[in-house]
Amino acid sequence: MLTPALARRLRDESGLLWSPVAGDRFVIDAELLADQVFWISDLTVEPQSFGGVTVLGFNGTTEWALDSVDLDQALWLPREDQLRELLGDRLASVHRTDSGWEVRYAAGDGTRHTVTGADLECAYALALLTL
Repeated sequence: MLTPALARRLRDESGLLWSPVAGDRFVIDAELLADQVFWISDLTVEPQSFGGVTVLGFNGTTEWALDSVDLDQALWLPREDQLRELLGDRLASVHRTDSGWEVRYAAGDGTRHTVTGADLECAYALALLTL
């Protein structure tokens, strides 16, 4: 799974924007809750808009004293398929190695690059950060 630290770099360094949809994962970007991963779902956590501001509403969650959090308090943890889609046709190949994953991709100038990561989502994120 993509680490919060790497997700934060994607947001801060690449300007990756998030429009929450069902199935998305996120953490609340606060020290006490950073290890709790939440999923957007039509039944439990759903994006809601109030006065043009998107909040993540927690519906019927008894274990958390949360009604909603502002979107800027949440840190999106893109899934493997979402990261692969962001790489698009720049993605050349993916290979499993003894130590993890190797991702080969083309930069905007056509040069080929390779990154490796212990987790495929992390390898994809590292590739996106170099673009």
